[in-house]
Amino acid sequence: MIKNIKSLGLAAVVSALALPAFASEEVKIGVPSWTGAQAIAHVLGHVVETRIGGTVEYVPGNNATIFQAMDQGKGDIDVHPDVWLPNQESFTKQYVDDAGTVTLSSNPYKGNQGFCVSKQFGEANNITDITDLGRPDVAALMDSDGNGKGELWIGAPGWASANVNEVKTRDYGLLDFIEPIRAEEAVKTARIKDSIAKGEGYAFYCYEPHAVWYMFDVMMLTEPTYDPEKYVMVQPSDDPNWYENSMVASKDALKDVQIAWSNSLVDRSPAISEFFQNFGLEASDVSALAFEISANGRDPAEVAAEWVDANSDRVDAWLGL
Repeated sequence: MIKNIKSLGLAAVVSALALPAFASEEVKIGVPSWTGAQAIAHVLGHVVETRIGGTVEYVPGNNATIFQAMDQGKGDIDVHPDVWLPNQESFTKQYVDDAGTVTLSSNPYKGNQGFCVSKQFGEANNITDITDLGRPDVAALMDSDGNGKGELWIGAPGWASANVNEVKTRDYGLLDFIEPIRAEEAVKTARIKDSIAKGEGYAFYCYEPHAVWYMFDVMMLTEPTYDPEKYVMVQPSDDPNWYENSMVASKDALKDVQIAWSNSLVDRSPAISEFFQNFGLEASDVSALAFEISANGRDPAEVAAEWVDANSDRVDAWLGL
């Protein structure tokens, strides 16, 4: 009998819908700057609001801010919607492994990272490998500000991947010809569009899933095959001399990407935390959601609601129905 009662779990909560007993179910979802994370955050939020009957607040923040808030467990931020590992491993080691205050989901999707150029630029100049960006003729075509170096967008401020890419730029021997640039992702997207329209050179950090594959005709450059002996990355949160003490001279391994939430949520909002345990998307889902937001300029909340309505069977499975 006890086992049967426990098995009702989240399904019982959801079927009860708006019963007063569950009115206290609430969650604050961290929203990092990249589009995929925004999309996932709103999918999570829409399910909580419409299927669990809870309340949701979206809180913008970078990785460090979100993980620190989850660790504190006060409800300032309860969930990170898009944790890339091993990129954010310094945070998961600190808060998941050591402190034990944060939980990672067990349903990741796969992520792939690299560097891209438009096919138009790549094919016109025989650019296929990351080392081609260090050719003087290619670098000159990527020099939009006239300082003698081509620009390479390596990510947004606060991204762990931007730190990796800064080290890669050095260890691939590109710094004599290439300047690594950090800027918000919207700046990168606008620059891709402008460079294609004007027939100019431009290279940028890219990853899958992402809307860019739907928005533009781009190609990922080859890199040396992932080699753990040539991939020793130390993040700033672990070492103030991270740049000097890191060495990255190979492609990233494929990533596991999942959500993480504060362990305090289990007691404060048990139905929501149980839903998080079951939640999982595919890379193709995230790319499609991100495309609607980035390329079509749609509201993330509207896109998420549309996706949830169109995938009710999958949502039911997350909720144990």
